[in-house]
Order: sequence, then structure tokens, then C-alpha cells
Amino acid sequence: MDPVHQDFFEGGAGRERTLAANERAFERRWIVPRVLRATGERDLEVTVAGTSLAAPVLVAPTAFHRLAHPDGEAATARGAAAAGAAMVVSMAATQPVEEIAAAGGTLWFQLYPQPDLDFTEYVVKRAESAGCRALVVTVDSPVFGRRERDLRNGFTDLPPGYACENMRDATGRVRSIVMDATAGWDRIAWLRGVTGLPILLKGILHPADARLAVEHGAAGVIVSNHGGRQLDGVIPTLDALPAVVAAVDGQIPVLLDGGVRCGTDVVIALALGAGAVLVGRPVVRALATGGAVGVREALERFTTELDQALALAGARRPADLTPDQVATR
Repeated sequence: MDPVHQDFFEGGAGRERTLAANERAFERRWIVPRVLRATGERDLEVTVAGTSLAAPVLVAPTAFHRLAHPDGEAATARGAAAAGAAMVVSMAATQPVEEIAAAGGTLWFQLYPQPDLDFTEYVVKRAESAGCRALVVTVDSPVFGRRERDLRNGFTDLPPGYACENMRDATGRVRSIVMDATAGWDRIAWLRGVTGLPILLKGILHPADARLAVEHGAAGVIVSNHGGRQLDGVIPTLDALPAVVAAVDGQIPVLLDGGVRCGTDVVIALALGAGAVLVGRPVVRALATGGAVGVREALERFTTELDQALALAGARRPADLTPDQVATR
């Protein structure tokens, strides 16, 4: 991979404190197993926002997959489908959602609400028509974060021949993604009026915002700090998870994104109340090194590790895990 593009995928905002802290948060937790629980054959299946998942691990929305592999997001979708995992398609994908959907598998669609509401609705309808089963609205990006690696590398735009294909309007013109600092909770109400898809809000860290998400009809929230790529110094997602789970009080599912690198990480997140996790950088790395096959193998490794860790923790299914099975150093 071009080192500039690798920095784009691997880098974070500012001094990258939050980027590193997301992984360290898992390192500070220990699993406390239960024994003699007769776990038998484990059942990893969960249902989140109306979507049945073979395991509680989804592919997180990440931009520009063709910079990692020439087959791009379609290869990621093929790998995810082969592993039985759902993929959240990025609005900033380098292939159109229709082409990604043709690769098969279960898809959700990630959306940055645009100030042009007519265009936003057009994009949402494309995702619906392509068969996406849920809408993941990124709410932590009123402006772009300051990504020092990209600034040093002068990476400000895609190379010639690449485009954010989901940003094409009805005339075929590719629009720029606009981070809209004017968007408020009324934008979520508007979205609920233009789509019947379940809407999950990605970027929730404060419990008060989690309660507001419930009040405004969200089908779920995703505890996320954008992989440490927006505001440096914000709380690691795993540290934010318990308060968000308590705030929603079981009314809607809570997912977690950020720092998940192996099956035992998934167990820790599930025990602390997450209904599922999303993984981004591990999938992009697998795509870069092995294309669709690499993605499949990476996701299958998560599933295999999760199955083994569940058995050793004394749980037959994800819902059997409890917060008292996680200790902090």
C-alpha cells in the first residue's frame, strides 16, 4: 500500500492519544470466568435493530477501500458475506452501494447528514433500493477532525480515477461530503420521516445523548469516537460503554466501535452491555493483504476466538455474559 494511504487508514486525530487509548482500555480489563456452566455448543447469533447476525461482529464503516485493494468495498462485502458477517457501507465508499450490494451479504449504510436535504434523501433511497437493512447516522462529526498524518502527507483528496461513489447525485456529478455543524436532533426526526429503515446513531459517548437518542426514536446507538479520528483526548469507547448502557436501560441496543482487535475483546464488550461490536482497521488490513479472502479469514478468526472465549468464560450465548465477569486492573 502507498505509505500515504496507509497513514490515512492507521492514523488518528491530534497526538493520537484516543487512538491508542481505545486499545489500552481493553488491556486494562480482565475476564472473570464462570465454571461448570454446561455451555455445550455455543450459539453466537444475535438480532440487532431487526437484523439477524450470525455473530455479534460487524464490519465498521470505513472510507476509500480501493486505496487498500483494487477490488475495494466489493471485495470487503464478499469476504464479509463468506464469513456470515454484516457490513456497514461507508458513505465515502469508492464503489457505489449498488455494486457493493451485488457482492452479496447483509448490508447497513452509514450516512453523514448533508445540509442539502433533498440530496440526503436521494442517497438514503439509493441505500434502501440496494437492500441495506439499517441506516447508521454518524453524529460525531460537525466538522472534520485534525489528522496530523494526512496534513504532513498532503493527503487532501483521492487520486485520479477514484471518487466517493455514493456522493453522486442524479446527474452523475460527485459532490463533496459536507460536515454539517448546523444539524441537531430535528435532523433525526426528519430522517425518520423519509425512511422506514431502522436508524442507529454512531458516535454516542455521553449518557445524556444516549437518553436523547431513545427519546428521538433511534433504533440503536453505537458507542464510538470515530476510531480516534475526530477529537483527540476523548474518552475511550470501552470506558464510555457502561454509562451509555445504563442510560438506555435496555430500551434500544448499544453497540461498540473502537479498539476491538480479537475475540476476547468482543467478550469484554458484550459482558459490559454491548449487543455487538464493529471492527474497522483489522478488516482494512486484511483487505490490503488478502482481498476478499483476507477479509473472510480475519472475520472468521474473530468468530472462532469469540466462540472459544465464550466457552472458557462460562457462557453459551452472548447474552449469558454479565458485567461482574469483567474486572479492571
